[in-house]
Amino acid sequence: MKKLSLSFITVFLIPGLVQAHELGHGGGFTSGLSHPVLGLDHLLAMLAVGILSAQIGGRAVWSVPTAFVGVMLIGGLMGMNGVPFFSVELGIALSVLVLGIALAAEKKLPTYLAMLAVGFFAIFHGHAHGTEMPEMGEPVFYAVGFVIGTALIHFSGVSVGVIAQNFSKGPQFLRYLGAGIAGIGFHLIVL
Repeated sequence: MKKLSLSFITVFLIPGLVQAHELGHGGGFTSGLSHPVLGLDHLLAMLAVGILSAQIGGRAVWSVPTAFVGVMLIGGLMGMNGVPFFSVELGIALSVLVLGIALAAEKKLPTYLAMLAVGFFAIFHGHAHGTEMPEMGEPVFYAVGFVIGTALIHFSGVSVGVIAQNFSKGPQFLRYLGAGIAGIGFHLIVL
């Protein structure tokens, strides 16, 4: 528990670690694969999407993460083609806050509403990375890596959500986790 607390304190004391776009640019598949993991804002949003889809259950387990990845690709294409978009970093931070609140509330959203919400936020995540891609040596490989990395994090979130539901305190754990994610999202907004 001390290590977990220390990790959260470190995140709050070193804000640069929270912004994935401040960590620099890579050039290929491995960079794309690791980028969602190294950017805490992306990692938390992707995990939250997976956990939220598990909380909803049914077809949401695959359709909500798929909606995120699909719309993220659209946002990426927009960014790659120089299509301007408003407040990208704020949109990413808001995604962490709102998804965390949704987890903490533990309300079973209709699948279509969850798909719309994550799709809206996915545009911001995709646009941020699409804007970076033309500067890289291998943007297509980076994009493939980023999509696979995002999908793997979604899968991890779904796994956490499904496993937690098998324990008596699991839903409560997910609510606390959601509150923590929302807290970090709030912090990202006020940075």
